[in-house]
Amino acid sequence: MSDLYILFLILATLGSGLMAGLFCSFSNFVMKALSSIPPPKGIAAMQAINLVIVRPAFLIIFMGTGVACVVVVVAGWQDIGTTARTWAILGGAVYILGSIGVTVAFNVPLNNKLAAVNPDSEDSARMWDFYLLRWTWWNHVRSLATLASTIFLILAVYYANGGA
Repeated sequence: MSDLYILFLILATLGSGLMAGLFCSFSNFVMKALSSIPPPKGIAAMQAINLVIVRPAFLIIFMGTGVACVVVVVAGWQDIGTTARTWAILGGAVYILGSIGVTVAFNVPLNNKLAAVNPDSEDSARMWDFYLLRWTWWNHVRSLATLASTIFLILAVYYANGGA
């Protein structure tokens, strides 16, 4: 395996692990805290989070990991016969589908719906309950996907370096 491939593999692993930590924190702490406060305040807080998170630090890790995973998957197909490449392809694919795919298909549309809500409107509490349930469920999916991706990519790094 080339040094460049190993570099992308390590970057994909680190990024996936960082995203797993972020998603897991939201699922287990942030969303529970937001659900414990009155809906108008929870909505306003989540609306602010959704605006603030779209910054270079998050986008570089989130999308950069996606790019690294695409490289790992595409380059991995060239030498699928090795255990390391098999784990790398699996890890990269799980990140792309379970993190980026779920985010684009489910979490972002829910964020867009929440952005249109006036926190003080009469309908806001009903929308907030719907949002909390659906958004958090899909975030659990992202948490598990990025955790699995990280484990698979760690195995790829291990086998790439002559593991058992």
